[in-house]
Amino acid sequence: MTQIDARPSGTFAIGGDMTINRLGFGAMRITGPGIWGEPEDRPEALRVLKRLTEIGVNFIDTADSYGPFVSEELIAEALYPYDGLLVATKGALVRPGGEPNPWPIVGDPHYLRQAVRMSLRRLKVERIDLWQLHRIDPRVPQDEQFDVVKSFIDDGFIRHAGLSQVSVEQIEAARKVFPVATVQNLYNLGNRADEDVLDYCEANGIGFIPWYPLAAGSLARPGGLVDKLAKAKGVTPGQIAIAWLLKRSPVMLPTPGTSRVKHLDENVAAASITLSEDEFAELDAVSRA
Repeated sequence: MTQIDARPSGTFAIGGDMTINRLGFGAMRITGPGIWGEPEDRPEALRVLKRLTEIGVNFIDTADSYGPFVSEELIAEALYPYDGLLVATKGALVRPGGEPNPWPIVGDPHYLRQAVRMSLRRLKVERIDLWQLHRIDPRVPQDEQFDVVKSFIDDGFIRHAGLSQVSVEQIEAARKVFPVATVQNLYNLGNRADEDVLDYCEANGIGFIPWYPLAAGSLARPGGLVDKLAKAKGVTPGQIAIAWLLKRSPVMLPTPGTSRVKHLDENVAAASITLSEDEFAELDAVSRA
């Protein structure tokens, strides 16, 4: 039986001083349908969160827009005071109500400062270990957004700061203002458009958090390479996708999410799956194509 333990995923030091197990948990799916409102099964969502500490997951990624606010509140209810846990959150996307999509970007510095203060309150902490700018608002000069993020560090609101869905050029611009500890971009076996961003992060010791990590595109279809490997190893395609990500780069920090304990255990078990060099290389070549 595959071990259910995040520790075999290895470790990474966010910001150089906060060591976590690389396979973490994304807390978007513990909210309601459409990432809106309370979860359909609240007790199960709380069980998922409490299970994390039992299986070696000590890095949780959330955002104030998940719910909105619901994910942060559930995390605080289940896990405060977060002994041995790093809880990261994000701000800059808002949920105005009604139809859950789209998610408007608000990069006004006054709003971002309010967002950080409210996340502090919901998470019941005096300082957030990792706060990430969920998106750079194209309507606001990016330097104004970077300046206010730096002020959060200077004022002690946050310990480390990150960015989400950015280019190499944007990371470099932000690093002139504050140390960028993490980058969270879309990346998986089926979508490797941001390969240059990952390479930049690896070269500069920046944690790379791939969102939508379980996707494998056509490779996961019956008869596809991921499907074949999964059947040969007696695991799921999603587990192969996670195992590949972990092997792809030492700065890779996958945070697959779920609202069910059974699925959580399945995801975390992927930390113990070993891909041979040949298996990794074949997946790498096919997915790049």
